[in-house]
Amino acid sequence: VQLQASGGGLVQAGGSLRLSCAASGRTFSRDVMGWFRRAPGKEREFVAAISSSGGTTYYADSVKGRFTISRDNAKNTVYLQMNSPKPEDTAVYYCAGGLIYGTSRPSEYTYWGQGTQVTVSS
Repeated sequence: VQLQASGGGLVQAGGSLRLSCAASGRTFSRDVMGWFRRAPGKEREFVAAISSSGGTTYYADSVKGRFTISRDNAKNTVYLQMNSPKPEDTAVYYCAGGLIYGTSRPSEYTYWGQGTQVTVSS
């Protein structure tokens, strides 16, 4: 499966932005999908995950209540709605797919997109 992330850009703090990640391949609807991010000088960080059906979601405490992950299996796409972003959310955001739900470990995800830059201005 190949992933193509898009939707990044410059957004003001308190605004909103929606990231998309389009997948090609036959297994998307069976896979758990997640979003991660990497800020300059920091380790890659888990953001959110969604089960294969979309019925269950899981968030990092730092984004809970502000970000929403969703998916449309008919379109082979996973989304990350970012509401009320903060300057500390500035990072390159990556989508990833795997088989294990409920994990925040990057090593548990088996395929990755190329990343999209999100910059939040204060």
